[in-house]
Amino acid sequence: MSFIIYDITFLILFIIFVSIFLYNNKKNIKKEGPFFLYKTSWGIKLINYIGGKYKKTLKFLSYVSISLGYFLMATMMFLIIQTIYLYLTTNIATVVKAPPLMPLIPYFPRLFGVESLFPPFFFAYFIISILIIATVHEFAHGIFARSYNIKIKSTGFAFLKYFPALFGAFVEQDEKQMNKANRFEQKSILSAGVFANTITAILFYIIFFWFFTLAFTPSGIIFNDYQYSIVEISSISMINGIQLNNFSQENIANLINKTGFNEIKVDEKNYVGIKGFPVNNNEHIALYDDSPAINAKLNGAIIAINNEKINSLDDFKDELLRYSPGEKITIKTKTDIEENYEIVLGENPQEKDLSFLGIAFIDRKRTGITGKLFNAFSSFKKPNIYYEPKSDSSIFIKDLLWWIIVINILVALFNMLPLGFLDGGRFFYLTILGITKSEKIAKKSFAVLTYFILFLFILLMIKWAFSFW
Repeated sequence: MSFIIYDITFLILFIIFVSIFLYNNKKNIKKEGPFFLYKTSWGIKLINYIGGKYKKTLKFLSYVSISLGYFLMATMMFLIIQTIYLYLTTNIATVVKAPPLMPLIPYFPRLFGVESLFPPFFFAYFIISILIIATVHEFAHGIFARSYNIKIKSTGFAFLKYFPALFGAFVEQDEKQMNKANRFEQKSILSAGVFANTITAILFYIIFFWFFTLAFTPSGIIFNDYQYSIVEISSISMINGIQLNNFSQENIANLINKTGFNEIKVDEKNYVGIKGFPVNNNEHIALYDDSPAINAKLNGAIIAINNEKINSLDDFKDELLRYSPGEKITIKTKTDIEENYEIVLGENPQEKDLSFLGIAFIDRKRTGITGKLFNAFSSFKKPNIYYEPKSDSSIFIKDLLWWIIVINILVALFNMLPLGFLDGGRFFYLTILGITKSEKIAKKSFAVLTYFILFLFILLMIKWAFSFW
């Protein structure tokens, strides 16, 4: 909480500083739409040097950049359509209350109630991330443009008129020379920014991986469920003391206690809760076993058993094997605070001589493009392991690196959307022009796709809004 106060103070001071800066330099400020543009010549010499000296290398990288541009465009369109499909065919909108389209502004996880999905997004993270991302993005545009002998007229920053804390960078090229360049050169320049963002994301991921290895240490295990069994619905004889004669899903739903534990009897065996809805044509259902863990409401990362530290799954298994059924143990867990649970171990259902706690480790690897990307991004740590930072600054730096990577990827994807005001807009127009050789068809295709994407965004937001009614 103390850092938030410092961060908000920094935000206020930054707004005051930028406001004074813009006022003192108002002669050099140009108004364009909702932005104030401050034009300079910073970095032009460096852009000219790199763009002029490494033309052959940049020509080769142009093929990579253009190919990546098509890949990102296709991926973004797929993600949009997939998201709309999920919102139209599932109840995801009732589970995720945040809007599907959220502005990337400081504190948005807290503002939109998605703190469980994202780490904190302080203003300090925002300004550092944007400075890195905007700089590499715009400089890449300029360097590739200069390699094709297109003049760079200026560089600078764009500040939002009514909230100058939100800003970006730009590199202004000679538009006449840009329009005269052939389609390959133009597409190369347009995709150069997202190419640079992708490379930056990869480099920072390497740094992130290295930093996490040095700054965090395994200090516990994380379980994500309690032990459960799949049983036949027809074998359920009693729920909460009430004899069950009708095995319908509706009847079961009416009998269970949705706010607490349930006593469920199946063939003389007791269960304490319903894990999920019936499966296999409503013939089976998942029930939580009557285990010590669920009865004690065990929660958090397990960091010690009887004061013996648990750093891995092997440590956990070996420690449990030391105790017999009926023995009492003290399990220390950690969430925001440390808690101690005194638990009497049960009998293992498979081997009566072994102790039984009743926690489960479910492999929840995600599928699809986004799922595989998430799995790859999460590969820096072992599954089901709780990591403890070696210092408070470790968490700050880890989250900062995480945001730099994620925002680079988001900017790369978003910029390749075929919309008029984005790099992907003209990139798509040039592609259709190259295929059809008709400027009329290219313009019409570009306009139709732009309106189609905007329609999809509106449809997505309408579906989300109606989920509250």
